Amino acid sequence: MEERVVAPPVTHPVPILMYHAVTRAPAPAVRGLSVSPGAFADQMRLLGDRGFTPITTARLAGAWRAGLPLPHRPVLITFDDGYQGVHRHALPVLRDLAFTATVFVTTGWIRGHHEIDGAALDTMLDWEEVRELAAEGWEIGGHSHSHPQLDQLPGGELQYEVQCCKEIIAERLGSAPASFAYPYGYSNRQVRQAVRAAGFSQSVAVGNELAVPRQGPYALRRVTVRHSTGLEEFARLTEGRAVRLNFAADRALTKGYTVVRRSRRLLRRAAGAAP
Repeated sequence: MEERVVAPPVTHPVPILMYHAVTRAPAPAVRGLSVSPGAFADQMRLLGDRGFTPITTARLAGAWRAGLPLPHRPVLITFDDGYQGVHRHALPVLRDLAFTATVFVTTGWIRGHHEIDGAALDTMLDWEEVRELAAEGWEIGGHSHSHPQLDQLPGGELQYEVQCCKEIIAERLGSAPASFAYPYGYSNRQVRQAVRAAGFSQSVAVGNELAVPRQGPYALRRVTVRHSTGLEEFARLTEGRAVRLNFAADRALTKGYTVVRRSRRLLRRAAGAAP
């Protein structure tokens, strides 16, 4: 696909689409965040028909950081966790359209030597499949080792989750990942500093807004694509129309849960400091 390049600086909002499982028969734990192969194919064809050009997370952040040009109507297709359907169902669709994507893998869930028994929510990729995605030009990013809420961890455990994930990906693929996605979308200053200190150049959250440069390279917002996301709704989201209204309930729940998580963290800190 030939790219049409717009001149820098590029400051237009960019949709970063967040997927999880692509499957006909999702496990109950991931059903709400799954999409069927047919729905995924329809969504990707819509992007192509409307002139979007998929790019990787690293390319978007790098362009905004350096003021470099981006292709016409950039969009990011991202997958969290590393479910096997990404290879089985999403890869053929994206290959046919000459689209790229970013997969953020939870290294302790990927089938193989570093797998944590019983931790994964559904059938996951194995490392050979991850390597095949990378060989197709997809970006492989980090998503922690065991998928905890990183903002609830003490410093040592936080550092381990981020660093271990990076080292396993580097060992398996031969190069270190540049991008990171926060499990559940949760982060705070300590988490972002840990991700940066581990050598990641950018990271993505959730937020359910289009991404813009002012969010910074370690807090890029994404838009959730769900099992219930119809094609008309998907089209509106990619165009940035009614995004805040569409996710108003999610935003209210997130704000409330942020207070709860902050209180839990302070209570644990106080308990640890008690004689």
